Amino acid sequence: MRTIILSIQGKKYTLPAFSTAKEALVESGLYQNELKRYEDNPIIGALVNGELKPLSAPVPMSCEIEPVRAFQGFGRRIYRHSICFLLCYASRLLFPRRRLKIGHSLGDGFYFNYEDDKGADDALVQKLTDKMKELVDQALEITCVSVSVQEAIKRLQKQGYDDAVLLLKSMNKSYVNMYRIQEYYHIAYEPIANNTAELGLWDLRKYGEGGMLLRYPVRESIKELVPFKDNQRLYEVFNEYHVWGKILGVECVGEMNKCCSDKKAEQYVRLSESLQRRKIASIADAIHSKKAKAVFIAGPSSSGKTTFAKKLCEQLLLLEYSPIKISLDDYYKKRDLVPLDEEGKPDFEALEALDTDMFDRNMQDLFDGKEVDLPHFSFTRNETYYLNQPIKMNPNTIFVIEGIHGLNPKITSKIEPKYVYKVYISALTQLNMDDCNRVSTTDDRMLRRILRDYMTRGTNAEETLLMWPSVARGERTHIFPNQNNADVMFNSALDYELGVLSPFVTPLLQGVSPDSGTAYTHARRLLEFLETIYAIPSTFVPSDSILREFIGGSDYED
Repeated sequence: MRTIILSIQGKKYTLPAFSTAKEALVESGLYQNELKRYEDNPIIGALVNGELKPLSAPVPMSCEIEPVRAFQGFGRRIYRHSICFLLCYASRLLFPRRRLKIGHSLGDGFYFNYEDDKGADDALVQKLTDKMKELVDQALEITCVSVSVQEAIKRLQKQGYDDAVLLLKSMNKSYVNMYRIQEYYHIAYEPIANNTAELGLWDLRKYGEGGMLLRYPVRESIKELVPFKDNQRLYEVFNEYHVWGKILGVECVGEMNKCCSDKKAEQYVRLSESLQRRKIASIADAIHSKKAKAVFIAGPSSSGKTTFAKKLCEQLLLLEYSPIKISLDDYYKKRDLVPLDEEGKPDFEALEALDTDMFDRNMQDLFDGKEVDLPHFSFTRNETYYLNQPIKMNPNTIFVIEGIHGLNPKITSKIEPKYVYKVYISALTQLNMDDCNRVSTTDDRMLRRILRDYMTRGTNAEETLLMWPSVARGERTHIFPNQNNADVMFNSALDYELGVLSPFVTPLLQGVSPDSGTAYTHARRLLEFLETIYAIPSTFVPSDSILREFIGGSDYED
């Protein structure tokens, strides 16, 4: 019998080759033989030489293994995917003829709905809740099994998962991993928990027009869910873009791949761009109706704020405005005056990193009819400078102000509300992998950021991925809490963009070192995801597209 040596927290253990990650962790004493429930923050997965794996994954060679707990780091991803798997199984048991489809993320939950006219009422939601709790109490094992693609397609067709079948048929693979619970099989594109007993913390509630919201714990909240906070505007945005997906005939990755193989990708790109242009024009019309004088634009990293602001200015020109674009980045303080984050590093995401007093003075002077020479900030020279090009407010002047803090009341409150219009922008893809697996909007933004940092700042993918936790922390603290202050939400995602980004980003991710810790884990995870997506030529992307902000060749480059 061939044996392998596994390193776990500095100690080495000899096991038979192809032992599972769970067996290795049991041998080390970290994973106890008795079943751990969610309250204990159980080990829910493993890092095998830096790659995120389920506990049931066989380990073929000597390597290093790290335990992954449910409510820490990558474990949160596993937990969220696992409760979605649990809901899909419960639905299959109760309503085998109805098609349940995962939708977008919404605050601390995922939106689900049935693709028929019946919808989900309170009684149905209660039945699903009871069945999910029953499955948790039964402590059922969930195993990862490798099967041929032909067998996987046969099983998925039998269960009516046409989207999953379409995706598998577009992937040039001989085998695929499936997850099995009792007689139920499905694909999952990220690891799933080892046992249903570990999945006891969630809430299922009726939400929206016949849909449901499956809520999950946030951060290290392992004892209870945080109080529910509705985000109706975000729900409305996703509904609108879901309609767009139906118009385009592409709602899942398999359909997008088929679009590429049928030589319809160029038309798909054109139609996607046309729908987005119409939306920007409608926002300009709303601004005109309100007779606003200052438009504030905010959103998380890599949402396309800069290009959106410039495209909006063009639409406002057509309405006989004279727009003046202002970037809040030009109000940054010098580096030594920026507050420090919890790691002792400059926190450029904090509002206090901006000279808000100067911004208030500038806007007050402009609204009082005075001439103002606006500041500019050089990050390379770490200094504020001026171009000696003063501006003055005229009857048709409108200010278009963009920055991550654009919706913060401390930025907007000094201007009369009747003159202010607020836009929240983010990349919120409506695309699914299949009925039970969604495309993460965070992953989409992460891919955008990796490419933009490389193209414009010379930063490699490893550095960007290592910085991402700080960026995400800043978004949670400074941006997301203000999103409901917006008059309108704009979705900058172009669902075809994954096909365009893939050829650019793949070699950058391949260059991430195995020694880079979490950056390597993210890189491997993203590379596996991108393998499912057909490439779309960047030549199809128009030069005024928001996507050009990330791949280059934009009409709006300074």
